[in-house]
Amino acid sequence: MAKKKTVNKNDIISLYMDYVLEYNENPKTVYAFCKANNFNEADFYNYFASFEAIEKGVFEAFYTNTINVLDKSDDYKTFDARNKLLSFYFTFFEILTSNRSYVVYVLNNYKNKMKGLKKLMPLKKHFTHYIQNLNIETLDLKQEKLEKLKNKTLEESAWVQLILTIEFWLNDTSSAFEKTDIFIEKSVNTSFDLLNVSPLKSVVDFGKFLYKEKFQFHN
Repeated sequence: MAKKKTVNKNDIISLYMDYVLEYNENPKTVYAFCKANNFNEADFYNYFASFEAIEKGVFEAFYTNTINVLDKSDDYKTFDARNKLLSFYFTFFEILTSNRSYVVYVLNNYKNKMKGLKKLMPLKKHFTHYIQNLNIETLDLKQEKLEKLKNKTLEESAWVQLILTIEFWLNDTSSAFEKTDIFIEKSVNTSFDLLNVSPLKSVVDFGKFLYKEKFQFHN
């Protein structure tokens, strides 16, 4: 009998992604999955309780890898909140693109979008924490309850923006996903301009871009 492989969390995630892309379905059982990949079932449960937990772990790993890349950049540490968030987006979507086949499979495999979004909840938790630590400058409302509401609104708005960007990227057919890069730049800049009550030009510009792209996607 062949000696069982030793696997870690990332190994299991990688093996699972390979399986669903090769067979276009989830493994039938944890036992069968472990046997096919020659590692002990107990090792699987050391890291994950189910296949659904792996799917959530994949997007968590994408976030962690993004932060690891950014932390290695001396330039990133000197950026303001706007440019840090732009850097996060561009790095995160590079990682998504390198795993596009799997991401498309997982997110397009759910007709009920809310069920699909459950897979992204660990990502939301980490991303919300990231937004909190950016220390984005906003109007000082000078009232504790209003400040908490403002911060919660900012975090939820940032999450919605990330989800909308993922949806745009899923539908993007441009070369090297150039239109997603434009979407990221315009949407993030528009968000910060709105927070800073800056001129309306970027808002109008982004609106025109969205209208044009929506028209193209549906025709």
